[in-house]
Parts: sequence; C-alpha cells; structure tokens
Amino acid sequence: MQTISENKAGLVLGVLLGGWHFLWSLLVALGWAQAVADFIFWMHFIKPIYVIEPFVIGRAAILVAVTAVVGYAVGYCFAFLWNRLHR
Repeated sequence: MQTISENKAGLVLGVLLGGWHFLWSLLVALGWAQAVADFIFWMHFIKPIYVIEPFVIGRAAILVAVTAVVGYAVGYCFAFLWNRLHR
C-alpha cells in the first residue's frame, strides 16, 4: 500500500476549505451571498431565517485563515492515521 504524504494531504484539504470560504467571502463582498443562502435553504425546504451581515475584510481574512488551518490539520491527521493503519 502506498503511503500518503501528510504535508500534501494537509495542504490539499487546507486549500480546499480555505478556498471554499474565500469564495463565500467574495459572495458576501459582492452582495450576492443572501440570495445564494436563501436559495440553498429554499431548495432544502427550509424557511430562511438568517441574514448575511455586511462584508468586513478582517473577518473574511480570519474565516479563510482559520478554515485553511483546520483543513490542513484534518488532512494531516487523516494521512498520518492512514499511513499508520496501512503498514
């Protein structure tokens, strides 16, 4: 069984989660996030009750950074455990 690079797995998941939240922040900045959130709730048969707040660049940076770090940690841990279990 081939091993998974812990660092590469962490980077992939970190970039994926950080990028996803970067796109969400971009939707908020463009003023499109409320319509997207309302549509997603609507198609899941949920009455939208959440209101998207105005864009704040500092909060967006924290969102992207935290999700990227968490994604890295989860990817790293997954690869670490995978490698240990498949020796």
